[in-house]
Amino acid sequence: MDRGVEWKFEPTLERISALMDLLGSPQRACPVIHIAGTNGKTSTARLTEALLRERNLRVGRFTSPHLQTMRERICVDGEPLTEERFSEIYTDILPYVEMIDAKGVRISFFELLTAMAFAAFADAPVDVVVLETGMGGSFDATNVADGAVSVVTPISLDHIDYLGPDIRSIAQEKAGIIKPGSIAVLAQQQLPAAEVLMRRVAEVEATVAREGLEFGVLHRELAVGGQLLRLQGLKGVYEEIFLPLYGEHQASNAVCALAAVETLAGTAEPLGEELIRQAFAGVRSPGRLEVVRRGPTVLIDAAHNMGGMEASLRALTESFSFNHLVGVVGMMADKDVPGMLDALEPVLSEVVVSKNSSPRAMDVGELAELARGVFGAERVHEVPRLDDAIDVAVGLADQVDDLGGGAVLITGSVVTAGDARSLLRVGDK
Repeated sequence: MDRGVEWKFEPTLERISALMDLLGSPQRACPVIHIAGTNGKTSTARLTEALLRERNLRVGRFTSPHLQTMRERICVDGEPLTEERFSEIYTDILPYVEMIDAKGVRISFFELLTAMAFAAFADAPVDVVVLETGMGGSFDATNVADGAVSVVTPISLDHIDYLGPDIRSIAQEKAGIIKPGSIAVLAQQQLPAAEVLMRRVAEVEATVAREGLEFGVLHRELAVGGQLLRLQGLKGVYEEIFLPLYGEHQASNAVCALAAVETLAGTAEPLGEELIRQAFAGVRSPGRLEVVRRGPTVLIDAAHNMGGMEASLRALTESFSFNHLVGVVGMMADKDVPGMLDALEPVLSEVVVSKNSSPRAMDVGELAELARGVFGAERVHEVPRLDDAIDVAVGLADQVDDLGGGAVLITGSVVTAGDARSLLRVGDK
C-alpha cells in the first residue's frame, strides 16, 4: 500500500496518536529509552540494547533507516522480525490504520512502521524499548512514547529543509523528546545546541546527565579491532572496556549508552565491569566503518552529512594507515555534497563516483563534475553502476596492495552503504 515517501516530514502527532489510541496504547507497555540527535543514534541504540540484554532483560529496538531489509528496523532480543512475523504484525494493525485513513488523515509510511514496532514489542512482550527517532524529535512519530530516559547524541546540520536552518532550531526540534520528570542524557554538544537542550531540561523539570561533566570517556587507546576505554559512568568508573568499533565518536556513543542504562537501572550500585565488557565486546554497528573484506581492505561507512563524515574520517585516519585509499562515493542530491567531497579529498587518493538505488541519489554526471572540481580530473573515475564502481575501486586498490596500503572506502549515504553490503553479500542481524 502506497504510504508516500519516508523523508517527507509533517509536523504533527495527530495521526499516530489516534492510531495508538485504537491499538490500546502499546507505546506505554514498558519503559522506553528514547534517542534523538543528528549522528550516532543507531550505534547508541545498539550499544544500549547490548547492555540491557546483558542484564537479562528482553529488549525491543526500533531504528531507522535500514541498510538492507525493512525488518532490521524492528528487533526483539537482538533479532529482526522474521518475514512471517513482520507480515503478521502488518496484517493485525491494518484495519486500525484504515480506520484512521478513512477520516482523511492518511497514516504515513514511517508512522505505520512505528506503530508496527510498538505493536510487536507489546505483543512479545519486551521489558524495555530502545527507540530511535526517525527525523527530529518533537513531531517525530516515535514521540508518542514518553521516554523514561531521553538520550540526545551530537546535533549538527542535516535535514535543514524540515528541521530549520541552524543548530539552534534543529536542537529545538530534537529537544522535544525530553519529557517532564524524565532523565536526559546529553552527549557533548555545540554551544547553541547545549543551550537549547538545557533550557528544555529546566522547563520540564527533567534530571540531566551531561557527557564531559556527570559522565564521560576518561581515557581511550587504539586496540586491534577497536579501542580500549576507561569510562566514567554515573555510578562508577569502569576500567579496560574493549569496544570493537572505531573512533572517538563511538567511544562517546558507548558512554552515553552506559549512562542511559545506569539511570534506568534505578540503583545506586554501579553496573558490573564484567557485564559491560561482555556487552560491548559483542557489539556490531553495520555500515559504520565496517571492514567487510580483506586483500585489499574494503570498508563501508554510512556517513551522509558533514557531522557524520568528519567523525568517520577522523576515526579512519586514527585507526587505519593506508598508502592508497580509493573512495566509492554515492550521495543524495539534497545533502551538502560539496562539503563532504572537500572533507574526503585529503584522505582519498582516488575517487570512483557512482549512484545508489535511491530516487534521491545525485546524478552521476553532476556528482562527477563536483568531484573533479575538488579532486582534479585525474583522480576522479565516473562509473554509473555501483557494482561496477566497487569492482573498479578494488582493482585500483589491488594495484598497490602488495605494499600493504591499498584499500577501498564506500561511503556517502546510508543507501550506498546498504547497497554495497548487499552487493558484497555481507549479512547481519
